[in-house]
Amino acid sequence: MIIPVLDFVAIGLLRNGAAPLLPGLAVLVVFPVIWLSASGMLTRTSLVLSFVGPLLIMLPTLAQKWPAHTATDVTTVILFPLMMLAVSLAIRFASVNLRMQQRELAQKDKELRELLDASNKRERLLQTVLDATDVGIIAVDPQGRHLLTNDRQRLFHELVAQGEGTANQERQAIYALDKRTPLPPEKHPVQRAVDGESFADYLVWIGEDGDQRAISTAARPLLSGEGHPNGAVVVYSDVTSLVEALAANEELVSNVSHEFRSPLNSILGNMDLILEDPSLPRELVQRLTVVQRNSERLLALVSDLTASASAALNVHPKRTDLASLVETSVGSARTQAERANIRLTADVPSPLWAYADPLRIGQALDNLVSNAIKYSPGGGQVSISAWASDEWIRLSVSDTGMGMSTEDAAKVFKRFFRTETARKSSISGAGLGLSITKMIVERHGGTITCHSGEGQGSTFTLTLPADGPPPSF
Repeated sequence: MIIPVLDFVAIGLLRNGAAPLLPGLAVLVVFPVIWLSASGMLTRTSLVLSFVGPLLIMLPTLAQKWPAHTATDVTTVILFPLMMLAVSLAIRFASVNLRMQQRELAQKDKELRELLDASNKRERLLQTVLDATDVGIIAVDPQGRHLLTNDRQRLFHELVAQGEGTANQERQAIYALDKRTPLPPEKHPVQRAVDGESFADYLVWIGEDGDQRAISTAARPLLSGEGHPNGAVVVYSDVTSLVEALAANEELVSNVSHEFRSPLNSILGNMDLILEDPSLPRELVQRLTVVQRNSERLLALVSDLTASASAALNVHPKRTDLASLVETSVGSARTQAERANIRLTADVPSPLWAYADPLRIGQALDNLVSNAIKYSPGGGQVSISAWASDEWIRLSVSDTGMGMSTEDAAKVFKRFFRTETARKSSISGAGLGLSITKMIVERHGGTITCHSGEGQGSTFTLTLPADGPPPSF
């Protein structure tokens, strides 16, 4: 405050001392006025000084002309301080506004720093969580460029980078399920994800002979704030041990089943020869019949075990009339249905042409019809229906039997699965028929579903492509 006051004094002395020569020196008053206004100190005092200072500087000139002063002289003495006061007010308002903006900017800067710090913490947390998972995770942009990876993905980097590279030689490092056929570029996991596909359990083999790894992949799209695709996240999981274990298990089942089949066929053959002897006692015939029946049951179980090994189940589709397969299946099950007091009906358009393996689809139908009868111990009805569209053909087998819960219906196609109700009811079976049926349908490129309720019966629906399975099948 002392400096602008001294400025007023100095300017007053200069202006009044050199008034005849330099009357415009009074304009220098604007500098201490700016000083006072921009300082932001003592608002009222600064405004008073901004008016009083210039007024005191101008009064000596008016006093010199007294009493011969004019109206112009008085006006000049009054207007000049008022102008300085207006300048002071304008600068003060501008300074206040500027300081407010500075405070707002400082507050926003603080908020942005806090948001940045929180974002960094979330990023570190996300990276820590990703690095702690035992699967490889990679995020890519719409052009397939890597945005984010975790430690597990870096371990896969050499194999995956070979498979997802751009050079033709590198592209040959990703193979289909047979471990020999190179996948085309558009079938690579990252490319499928970039193209907007969502998938899970997409199994590929990566690497060359002797060092191939089975990788299960899944992908989900990254969506922008408006819900538009903005890249994708691809997950890699090394399932080589699991795949090899399943293959070893299937090979074991196939080998054991084959070893069982030969002695069982020998037993049944000899039993047939023995039972042809008319001189056998009645009681012995009954006992041998029991042996024969259980041997046949054991042989059927061995056949199911053999069929459950995927390597042993081959499909040879051709143009087939499904209506004739349904008719054959109904005829084969007629005796079983009559013994169980079940009415067996079929509503299938004829002919119903499809591209399918008649032996395997017939086997699937026999399994479904036999199960429908077997799990309807109190009698009732089993219905077979079919309908077709340009792309799909659907076969449905429905019963009015004991049914099952929703949870059991979701598990019914798993190997060796049997419901608790079936076990308590002592209904025979090994839990392989439906898993084999599902395998047959999937080898045709179709699907099978189960809808059921406890005490409400069950409906199994086969959906087969009208033009045959896709090339990958």
